[in-house]
Formats: sequence, C-alpha cells, structure tokens
Amino acid sequence: MSSQYPGMIESALFSRDVIAEIQRAATEGIYDIRGWGAKRPLPHFDDLVFLGASMSRYPLEGYRERCDTSVTLGTRYAKKPLELKIPITIAGMSFGALSAQAKEALGRGASAVGTSTTTGDGGMTDEERAASSLLVYQVLPSRYGMNPDDLRRADAIEVVLGQGAKPGGGGMLLGQKINARVAGMRDLPPNIDQRSACRHPDWTGPDDLEIKIRELREITDWEKPVYVKIGASRSYYDTALAVKAGADVIVLDGMQGGTAATQNVFIEHVGIPTLPALRQAVEALTELDMHRKVQLIVSGGIRTGADVAKALAMGADAVSIGVAALIALGDNSPALDEEYRKIGSRAGCYDDWQAGRDPAGITTQDEDLASRLDPLLGGRRLANYLRTLNMETQIIARACGKSHVHNLEPEDLAALTIEAAAMAGVPLAGTQWIPGRDGRF
Repeated sequence: MSSQYPGMIESALFSRDVIAEIQRAATEGIYDIRGWGAKRPLPHFDDLVFLGASMSRYPLEGYRERCDTSVTLGTRYAKKPLELKIPITIAGMSFGALSAQAKEALGRGASAVGTSTTTGDGGMTDEERAASSLLVYQVLPSRYGMNPDDLRRADAIEVVLGQGAKPGGGGMLLGQKINARVAGMRDLPPNIDQRSACRHPDWTGPDDLEIKIRELREITDWEKPVYVKIGASRSYYDTALAVKAGADVIVLDGMQGGTAATQNVFIEHVGIPTLPALRQAVEALTELDMHRKVQLIVSGGIRTGADVAKALAMGADAVSIGVAALIALGDNSPALDEEYRKIGSRAGCYDDWQAGRDPAGITTQDEDLASRLDPLLGGRRLANYLRTLNMETQIIARACGKSHVHNLEPEDLAALTIEAAAMAGVPLAGTQWIPGRDGRF
C-alpha cells in the first residue's frame, strides 16, 4: 500500500515487475535475455532439515572419527573411472560465455581439491586442459569446437541433452562475446550472435544415443566414462532411457540451474525444481537396480555444504556447481559495486552475463576486463570455497552418525513444508506422513 496514495495497492496479478516487463517488451519488441537461474521462490533444499543423532543414533566425533568424502564416477563400463576426493564438481561453462582466465581459474581450483571441471560448449582451451587434473569434455548439439583429439585428451565425456535453466532449448552467445579466438574455435563468424541447436543433429531418440555413446567409447578406446546430462523435466523417464543408452554417469540439472544467456521466460517457466527431479531420478535408478552402479550427479541451486549433504542423502553420488563457482571466483563482488552501478546493475544483482561487460573479468571476452581476473587468485578462492563445502558436508554426515557422506539417506531428512515433503519423498517434520505416497511418482 502506498503511503503517498492511501488506500491504493498494486495488483497481485499485474505487479510492478510485470508492468515493467510489458512496457519493456512493447518498447523493444523482443523477449528479455539474461543469465543466472530462476529467481522466483521454488521448493528447494532449504525446505529440508537433518535429523541429527542423539539417543537412537550416535554421532561421530569430528576430530577423532573419519568421515570419507571420496567418490568414483564411471564404474559401469569405463576402463579409467574418475576418482574424486570430494563429491563436488564444476559444471560445464564454455570458453565464450567465460573468459579464458576464468576457465583456467576453475581448473586450478578444482585440481587443488581433487575434483573435476567441465569444458562447456565451444571446445577445450589449452589453459583449461593444463590447469585441470580431471577435465570432462562436453559434446553438445551445436558441435562447436568439437575435436576428436580433445575427446582423447579429456578424462571423461559428457553428452549434453539439456540444461536445467532451459530444457528443450539451445544456448546463446551474443556477438559481442564472439571475438577472433572464440570464433576460430567454434568455426563461426566473429561478432555475430550464435544460437545453438536444441537437439543433436544425428539422433532422434535413445536408440540413436546408444549408438553415439558406443562411437564415443570406441574413439577413446573405452577408457573414458561417458556422462549423459539432462535438464529436469520428465526426469524419471529420461534417467531410465539414459541408463538404457549405456551412460556411465547421469548428470541431472534442476530448474534452479544457471545459464550464461537465455530467454527469461525459459528460465522462470520451463522445467521442474531440483527436489522432485532428484527423487524421480533416484526412483528410476533404484527400479532398474542401477542406483550407485550408474552414478548420479545433481546440479541446480547448490550453494552450501548443507545443500550438498541433502542431495547426497536423497541419493545423489555427487553434485555440480556453476553459479556458486563464479561467485567464488569474484563475480558480483561488493568491491566492484561502483563499477556494476556504472553499467546499470549492482553487486549481488548482476546477471547480464550475455553482455560481456563483467567488471570482474569472468563472463567477458573483453581483453582489458578479462585481464582483471588473476587465475591463480581465482583458483585459490574457488579451492577455499570447495573445501568449505566439503567440510560442511562432513560436519552434517558426522552429526548423523555416518562414516562416509554416501551413507546419508532419506531417513536422515525431514521436510518443513507439505510441498517439499511431497517433492522430496521424505516425511513432514514431526510426522511419518509423506504427501502423495500412494505408489505414484
């Protein structure tokens, strides 16, 4: 209610934000594009709590009893599965969307703590390969930067079918970020907007995907684990079909997952939240007797060790982070607030990653801006953040009496809302009631 105009209140249906968007669309005649992920409130890991041990279960002493965090990815078929020291990986973010310095920093940070990072669209840079002890090479519908030699140089391969921020849609890279190097790697004209395909050109279903996965295995002598990444929508069926197609690892990206650039209407209105998507994927793996045999990585809104622990308790083998990793490198830093304000934003709110004007030097191809990011310092910051996430995960696991973070289970969780209880498949706190538990998923 306005104090200036007593008795007047804005419409719940036509809020100020809705009115502003209608006016923007009427002026510009095109949909809004931005980065980041969904901003409206969605059921999330915050709606779950852990049931710490006391009488019925005994906690572990933090300084005397070990709690392991290691995870092996790709045990189904690969000759050389990935051995990670922590269950937290870095998601695929392309050179193009990010600067070369940012890609190197991600590799340095991941390597320092014994985990993997991922190339993203557009190919593999030499800096990223050199900085990454474990590097996953993405194969996307666009095939931008696709190189058989880089497939062999990678430690694992990830076939991307969808992304949580835009399941069913392709990627975007605006012309101002396609400099000569990016254009050369992607075989594109410089300074021209690029829109990636939304589906792979050489297959139309799981049978074709099975053939593609076999081709990837043969070109890499069956050494590399093959991941299949899906955007959360029909997660139960997509997970089952990925298993049928021969995936070693499934990467499930929930609606809260970020993106470098796509239509705002996509980010906010397509896909389902991470909570129900994760439950559906675990149900599919369990029914196929493939849970823990085909590893499951979940992403989309992971921020804290509590989020990591909750994802593992629900059945994930590992998690993947993207937006949080960029923030750890220095994106949206309060120290840069004045510069963010100069370009019409402010620290903590900057999401115009597609514009290429990031004063932190992370989501840009401008040489002067990119040079501001020191890969050594950025890598140290990311490593500190990853260590913190891992320690927080261990703290919770010990509190629940677990000697390995993978021993966390749904019985260690309770939900604070009816919606979260139904989506996650865990009881409402203080009850044994799981809403909707009648055999349907």
